[in-house]
Amino acid sequence: MTDLAQLDLPALAEGYESRRFSPVEVIEATLAAAERANPVVNAFVLLDHDGALLAARESERRWREGSQKGRLDGAPFTVKDNVLWRGHPIRRGTRTSGTEPAAENAPAVDRLLEAGAVPFGKTTLPEFGWKGIGDSPLTGITRNPWNTGVTTGASSAGAAAAAALGIGPLHIGTDGAGSIRIPCSFSGLFGIKPSFGRVPAFPPSPFAIVSHVGPMTRSVADAAAMLTAIAAPDSRDIAALVTPPPDFSAGLDAGIAGLRVAWSSRLGYVERLDPEVEQLCAAAAAAFAEAGATVEEADPGFPDPTETLRTLWRVGAASILDGIPESRWPELDPGFLQQAEAGLSLTGRDFVAAANARYPLHRGMALFHQRYDLLLTPTLAVPAFAVGHNTPPDGSYGEDWLNWTPYSYPFNLSLQPAATVPCGVTEAGLPVGLQIVGPMGADALVLRAARAFEQIRPWPKIAPLRVRP
Repeated sequence: MTDLAQLDLPALAEGYESRRFSPVEVIEATLAAAERANPVVNAFVLLDHDGALLAARESERRWREGSQKGRLDGAPFTVKDNVLWRGHPIRRGTRTSGTEPAAENAPAVDRLLEAGAVPFGKTTLPEFGWKGIGDSPLTGITRNPWNTGVTTGASSAGAAAAAALGIGPLHIGTDGAGSIRIPCSFSGLFGIKPSFGRVPAFPPSPFAIVSHVGPMTRSVADAAAMLTAIAAPDSRDIAALVTPPPDFSAGLDAGIAGLRVAWSSRLGYVERLDPEVEQLCAAAAAAFAEAGATVEEADPGFPDPTETLRTLWRVGAASILDGIPESRWPELDPGFLQQAEAGLSLTGRDFVAAANARYPLHRGMALFHQRYDLLLTPTLAVPAFAVGHNTPPDGSYGEDWLNWTPYSYPFNLSLQPAATVPCGVTEAGLPVGLQIVGPMGADALVLRAARAFEQIRPWPKIAPLRVRP
């Protein structure tokens, strides 16, 4: 029997059109799946049964009357809990947040609602999205469906857990240093951090100059359709593009024959890379040649940008801390508090130097892409590791989560689009992701390349829920 909660966009549209099932039946199945899974994986901060059913009934009426709004009409979606959703609190994973309902929607939520999609829940994240691991003082640990003893990654942790289990097709993620790509890599999903400004954001993130909003889905086609909707201009974002987006679904199956592709396993400076991850990603990069691309080993040539990102991250954390009474600081994640207090000692000159350090990286990648259409790297240096730790517990990556994510944040600094595609599983049965990076503005090309890989190396669309201690 078909699980209605697990259907992708084309299957939903076909079922609605033929009246084999309705948006109400789909959202009921989706809410039921979320209720069953949440005690196991802790993906949701809240579920809005009444609101979701009301929106689904309206979608059902439109489909019945032939006035549906398009391919997203009636599609369930989740909202990460650092994204505004009118009528619901925005808790950001912290006990220091208020419970008053938001007065407006973020741009991405507005665009999905305008397309007829149905919001049904808010998903978990680490406190203020500060780290790549899915636990917070407010909601506790979010667990990976592939093995509940390991992390989903973060910061879009709950979105990843829900998507991996097939609880709805569309999930809003945010990515300031890898927060879409990290959990998608650990959880066997597709995710894309679009070009900076392609998807409007409001209110601005404390990490705004490196922060992006994007789709997390089980298929590339669903992400392309979702991105087309949420990439529409919005005047509330000072950095957003003002031109309407293309239809990212158009030409998605055009293939990658003739493209020049660079494969870099270490980016020229990464010292530690799990051997299984390297092997799986190298094999995935070689598969691009099967699809007709020319693949060469080449490093992009920029120096290690970790300190640049760390400075921007600490300044952002400090700006958050400024708004929290000192009497409540003991309620914060100790790791977040440590980073924020380090940020308090930084100066305006430090911030400007770090912000300006993005420019040579951006320019260097622009020159690199004159020679190569795409860059491939591992998404992460490790597969998922035990929950309750910010880094692999064997100590091999020290105490800083940035040490095992060296491939993600360079492309937040350079602002260009970067996606992750599942490219295999380790001997322990944990997913591994391959990162596809494109030139600034070439979101459609990144999606096309991801789709080509999906066709020649299809991945499991639903995680095999494995409950572990």
